[in-house]
Amino acid sequence: MALSRRNFGLGAAAGLAAAAAPGWALARIELGAKKIETLSDGHLTLPPEFIFGGLDPEALQPLLHRYGIGAGPLMPEVNVTLLRDEGRVVLFDAGSGPGFQDSAGKLPGALEAIGVAPEEVTHVVFTHCHPDHLWGVLDDFDELLFPEAAFLMGQKEWEYWYDPDTAASIGSSRAAMAAGARRRMEALEGRVQLFADGAEILPGVAARATPGHTPGHMAFEVRGGSESVLILGDAVGNHHVSFAEPSWPVGSDQDPQAAAATRLRLLDQLAAEQMRLIGYHLPGGGIGRAERSGSGYRFVAGE
Repeated sequence: MALSRRNFGLGAAAGLAAAAAPGWALARIELGAKKIETLSDGHLTLPPEFIFGGLDPEALQPLLHRYGIGAGPLMPEVNVTLLRDEGRVVLFDAGSGPGFQDSAGKLPGALEAIGVAPEEVTHVVFTHCHPDHLWGVLDDFDELLFPEAAFLMGQKEWEYWYDPDTAASIGSSRAAMAAGARRRMEALEGRVQLFADGAEILPGVAARATPGHTPGHMAFEVRGGSESVLILGDAVGNHHVSFAEPSWPVGSDQDPQAAAATRLRLLDQLAAEQMRLIGYHLPGGGIGRAERSGSGYRFVAGE
C-alpha cells in the first residue's frame, strides 16, 4: 500500500467527497456543519504473524487468497481523522511521530498539505496509547507538536499506560511500547482531560468503550443532524480477517477474546444501522461501511 495520490468516486447522496493533495490520500465526510477528513500518516510495515499469529493456517489460507495477501509484510494505512466544527480543529489520534517507523510519521506533512498549522489544532482525542496513535504528540525535539491543543483520553486507558508497573507486567514484546507511551504521557500530564465511557467529550462527539485491543480503548461516535459516523480506532483493525471472521483472535490485540467480542458487537450494529465508519488501518482512507457477507462481514470503502 505505497502512498500515492488517490481519487475516490464517492456518491453525493452519501455526503462524501474526494480530495487529493500531492502525496496524500484524503477522504471527506460532511455531517451537517461538521467536516470530517482522514489524513495519511503513512503506513506501517508489519510481519504477517503480528496479525495472523496463532490462527489455523488451513482455515486462514483461503481468506488470504480472497484478499490477495501474499507472504510478504503487511503494510496497512495509517488514517488520522480531522474534525472541523464551529472553530474547533480536532484530531483523533496524533499519528506515529518521528520515532516509530520510517514509513509512518507523515501527519505533519498531511496537515501542511491541507493548510492546517499544528498551532491551529484545538483538541487531540486519543483512542488508545499504541505508538502509531500516541507518539506523534512529540516532534523531533521532544516538544509538543500541537502546543495549543487540549488533550483528551479515556481514564482507564490513561491509568493503565501511565502506571509504572505496566511496562514490567505487559510482556517483553510490548515493554518498549509501554515505556514509550509513558514518556509521551509525561509530556501531557497536567494538560490531559480524562473521560469515561458514554461521555460527550465535545459537542456531538460521544465516547464509546471498545476494550480488547487495549484495556481502555475508545471509539467515538460523531453526530451531525440525523447522521453519525463511528471513529473506530483499532477496534476493527484490518479489512480482511477482522471483518470476514470477527470472532477469530488477532495477534495485535492485547486481550484477543475481549477484542473479538467488541468487534462482533460493533460490526453487528454498523451493518444493521448502515452507520458510516472510519478505521485507522482500513484501506481507501478508512471511510466506509460494514456489510454482512456470509457468516461474517465485509468492508465497503468510500460509501
